[in-house]
Amino acid sequence: MLAARAVRASPDDPLSALEVADAPAAEPPAGWVRVAVRAAALNRHDLWSLRGVGLPAERLPMVLGCDAAGTTDDGAPVVVHAVVGDEDFRGDETLDPRRTLLSELHPGTLAEHVWVPRRNLLPLPAGWSFERGAALGTAWLTAYRMLFTQARAVPGQTVLVQGAAGGVSNALVALGAAAGLRVWVTGRSPERRARAEAWGAAATFATGERLPGRVDAVLETVGRATWEHSVRSLKPGGALVVAGATTGADPSAMLQNVFFRQLRVLGSTMGTREEFERLLSFCALAGLAAEVDSVHALADARDAFARLGSGEAVGKVLVTV
Repeated sequence: MLAARAVRASPDDPLSALEVADAPAAEPPAGWVRVAVRAAALNRHDLWSLRGVGLPAERLPMVLGCDAAGTTDDGAPVVVHAVVGDEDFRGDETLDPRRTLLSELHPGTLAEHVWVPRRNLLPLPAGWSFERGAALGTAWLTAYRMLFTQARAVPGQTVLVQGAAGGVSNALVALGAAAGLRVWVTGRSPERRARAEAWGAAATFATGERLPGRVDAVLETVGRATWEHSVRSLKPGGALVVAGATTGADPSAMLQNVFFRQLRVLGSTMGTREEFERLLSFCALAGLAAEVDSVHALADARDAFARLGSGEAVGKVLVTV
């Protein structure tokens, strides 16, 4: 089975830890379902795995990838939900202390086949390509939960998205605009800000630029480089939803602003199967699709990882089988 695997940890040169070759299929847990992967999407999580973050040596080699769309053995077209929880846990599976993602404990989706619990499969919406379904996994599900579950954003409100590139930013802007939100976006270059406007942003600003007014919610995945701006941009009682820190954490956290203006600082990680189901339905009804940066064959997965790691990708990097 052709697969893209992490075979060691390399903090400074993650691509050196990547192997794209035939690999033996792991024995799946009892009752899991096989999916023939037709398309998969890369995420920053995959680069962190190659660096050894969250993937200890005893689990190597590990097939990478969280997101995919394909067909079951009976021919049903499906989309894969990456969050694997304890089958006995009840409630929001992202809060399950034993939850994991595909490619952390169980082999991931960057292979010809992936095995998952049946509850992790959702029907691919009618008329959709496998690429369209695969691109709406981690990034768009993360954005959906940030906006509607954690920030509790409603039509007419103004939200700020920090960063004008990548899959999560694309999803936040497109979903927010489609839901009747006024979406403002910061970006470090005019080209990236123009791309955010094409996605539906009401206005864009240079990173750190003073805004014309305070916002109801800030969606933050950048971290240290934008944290102070995020805190200062919120209305009293506003929500700062954090789903990443690509530039590192800010140890100061501006706590005096947080408590004095009663800001809500909320962590957000991935999303539930129910949220994923609503996301797919919303995108089908609104005609939304992820921005795709590039598409690569599985055999050329190294090129896909290089594109993601370059920092120049705008939208999703996909792999097809």
